[in-house]
Amino acid sequence: MVVVASRDGGALDLSGDGILGGVWVTVGGVGFCEGGIVAWRLWIYGRLRLESEIVEEIAKDVLQKLNRVYVGDLDQEIAKYKQLATHQWRYFLRAPHAAGLFQNYQATLKHIDKLEMERHHRLLRTPPNMYTDADGAPLTMATSPPSLLLSTTTSTNNQSQHLIHLLNEPTTITMPQLKQIHAQTLRTVNSNHPNAIFLYTNILQHYSSLTQPNLTYATRVFHHFPNPNSFMWNTLIRVYARSTNTNHKHKAMELYKTMMTMEEKTAVPDNHTFPIVLKACAYTFSLCEGKQVHAHVLKHGFESDTYICNSLVHFYATCGCLDLAEKMFYKMSERNEVSWNIMIDSYAKGGIFDTALRMFGEMQRVHDPDGYTMQSVISACAGLGALSLGLWVHAYILKKCDKNMVDDVLVNTCLVDMYCKSGELEIAKQVFESMAFRDLNAWNSMILGLAMHGEAKAALDYYVRMVKVEKIVPNSITFVGVLSACNHRGMVDEGIVHFDMMTKEYNVEPRLEHYGCLVDLFARAGRINEALNLVSEMSIKPDAVIWRSLLDACCKQYASVELSEEMAKQVFESEGSVCSSGVYVLLSKVYASACRWNDVGLLRKLMSEKGVTKEPGCSIIEIDGVVHEFFAGDTTHPKSENIYKVVNEIEEKLESIGYLPDYSGAPMVDEVNDGKLNTLRLHSERLAIAFGILNSKPDVPIRVFKNLRVCNDCHRVTKLISRIYNVEIIVRDRARFHHFKDGTCSCMDYW
Repeated sequence: MVVVASRDGGALDLSGDGILGGVWVTVGGVGFCEGGIVAWRLWIYGRLRLESEIVEEIAKDVLQKLNRVYVGDLDQEIAKYKQLATHQWRYFLRAPHAAGLFQNYQATLKHIDKLEMERHHRLLRTPPNMYTDADGAPLTMATSPPSLLLSTTTSTNNQSQHLIHLLNEPTTITMPQLKQIHAQTLRTVNSNHPNAIFLYTNILQHYSSLTQPNLTYATRVFHHFPNPNSFMWNTLIRVYARSTNTNHKHKAMELYKTMMTMEEKTAVPDNHTFPIVLKACAYTFSLCEGKQVHAHVLKHGFESDTYICNSLVHFYATCGCLDLAEKMFYKMSERNEVSWNIMIDSYAKGGIFDTALRMFGEMQRVHDPDGYTMQSVISACAGLGALSLGLWVHAYILKKCDKNMVDDVLVNTCLVDMYCKSGELEIAKQVFESMAFRDLNAWNSMILGLAMHGEAKAALDYYVRMVKVEKIVPNSITFVGVLSACNHRGMVDEGIVHFDMMTKEYNVEPRLEHYGCLVDLFARAGRINEALNLVSEMSIKPDAVIWRSLLDACCKQYASVELSEEMAKQVFESEGSVCSSGVYVLLSKVYASACRWNDVGLLRKLMSEKGVTKEPGCSIIEIDGVVHEFFAGDTTHPKSENIYKVVNEIEEKLESIGYLPDYSGAPMVDEVNDGKLNTLRLHSERLAIAFGILNSKPDVPIRVFKNLRVCNDCHRVTKLISRIYNVEIIVRDRARFHHFKDGTCSCMDYW
């Protein structure tokens, strides 16, 4: 009998005598014995101030004896079934076509797994705090094992197989358990063992996939292994490349460089290495490093590997080199669906929508489009305003694609976005309501679409329905839509309420987009002082967009020249050398309203010296599936002669009802005196509208998409045209949608 006395009078007796008849465990004079082969538990109550080494030695001895009895029957049974499995396998090899032999072998293996799992759960183990902090916490010993390791596995091969099995279990492995497996690997599996590489790479991957990834520890595991091969290098590089931390992406590139410059070439890059590194280069926009990787691809003879070539195309496209991406794409010996999707998506995201649609047409000749293709094509239709093509794509999905794509949340969300951006709110609502499942992105698309059209009440109704009925928690994008809706309708009080709710109730940190909406809301409502106070209280530095909103408000509200100059100065400082012409135009109007013509002249001279030119206005209109593009004063269109006849006809009808031009939206105010404002009648949207009147079918709205905000004069003229010609005109400018009908606009002249 072993007796250990505690300093506070308690006693712990551990008896190992007569173990076949049962083990007697006493704590403080109270004995526990369930007799024979039973599940033993040891409770130690109180704070036993014992020397940890003594407790460890005693506990190990007792556990060894207990486990020898407790799982002895299972060990015998497992050994018997393993022998049976060996015989079954030999019989199967002799007669592989005999019926039932392999099935019997598989059934035996499953039974062995079941027995080993039972054995695993029966084992008594010490919990993590068994030998530490004896003064601070009660010690416990239980059959619920914190350890994942089987202590009785003796064969190195069996041990390595068991460790691999543990690593591949679907249950989540914690950091302490992973370290146990790592320690057991170091103790039992030699680096020359056939399974060593596979074990260590699995351990590396698990360290990176923990809830809180420990990449530093993973790197130490990697460097501990002598002469790692390409498989291990790829694993470590992938671990860093997949991290969301930009510094880790750079670390992945450094590891690749180390791999390539090693004196002892124990590892060379393969077809798995290059895609990982190229992805890291694309994420960090490391064009120079990516080109070097491209050279390595050619050097090692992987230029015909489709997977690597796709990675190169994606890398160049992400870095903004669409010409190099397309060149690489057409040089590929074999192009799959992924290759086409990368190019179509890259052009759509790059704003080159017509090329994206052209490539989609090319793809259809060789491959069937998938869900990713459709998302990119729908986005291109939305950006280009090609409603008829968008309708065709929607019909294509419904008729030719499987049910999974028809019900795909992302595809339907893209359709909602496309219809909203094409001016078809009713169809957008129909698609949205028909969705079997709507996630947060789908709700955000609907709310943002309604806000863009100035449908503030509907946008807020959808928001309330999302939060109150569907119980979906809004995010920062949701509140951009909500605040934008309030902004487009001048709902200042509602905007303040939702901004406060965003921060206090939903703990959404305000971003520049949210501040920008609220500042613009104050500024448009003429509450410039409140807008300035908000800017001064912002938790982040305001950007050029916010300062430009204030400058625009100063211009419209006839604020002091000094305040306007201060706003312009802030814009110049924010944008630096890339400052757009819009700031000069706004400041010019401020000087003109104050009759400071010398300053207007100096401003124009400054623009000339800096090479600042006004961004040309461009409007597009789609007729019968063909997109037509117009610039101000454009005469390049094949039907220019007929278009200008309609322009002159419109001008005559406007004059007959007393129309006078509004010069307040002129590019530079002093152009009035130069006689150049005759170009107002030739603004790009007026040419597009004239073309629409000439070619559109009756009762079909004319849809025009412009790259700049509509000027005051064109806004007024378009209202008059809608009444004179009894036609609905939908104009999407840089900021929002305008629905003109019967001489009125949906924006209520508030834009």
